[in-house]
Amino acid sequence: MTRIGLLSDTHGFLEETVFTHFSNCDEIWHAGDFGTVELARELALFRPLKGVYGNIDDPSIRNSYPEQLVFSCEGVKVMMRHIGGSPPKYNPETRKELQIHQPRLFICGHSHILKVMYDDKLQCLYMNPGAAGKQGWHKVKTLIRFVIDGQEIKDCEVIELGKR
Repeated sequence: MTRIGLLSDTHGFLEETVFTHFSNCDEIWHAGDFGTVELARELALFRPLKGVYGNIDDPSIRNSYPEQLVFSCEGVKVMMRHIGGSPPKYNPETRKELQIHQPRLFICGHSHILKVMYDDKLQCLYMNPGAAGKQGWHKVKTLIRFVIDGQEIKDCEVIELGKR
């Protein structure tokens, strides 16, 4: 069983309460727009960190994190990229990559819109944790906690961090 803390679009700002919310997590996944390499380092020192760079991230982030990450967590194939769209309106590049890799879990950020839904056509769970930072048009900072246990994705919790 792997407990995951998922966030995105921090844009250089990290609530201290994130560490409390992720204290029982085994890994942290960041879906892009870290904002600063220092923020990425702070998360990586706290828990093992997987992430992708976002459109606002500079070379210090882009040299450490890829545009797209495809990996397995227990029995679940995961694909993560910052800009992806959402079911059924993925952007063309993402649609192509989803067809190639056929993940069971697709994670993206960018929109600042928290959304978790199952894509029946692709047989894939879609997750966007919204935005955990202060920049953007979202009204509430959000993140997600969930568990991967073998081939099962479960215990998904949405956490609101307060107004941006």
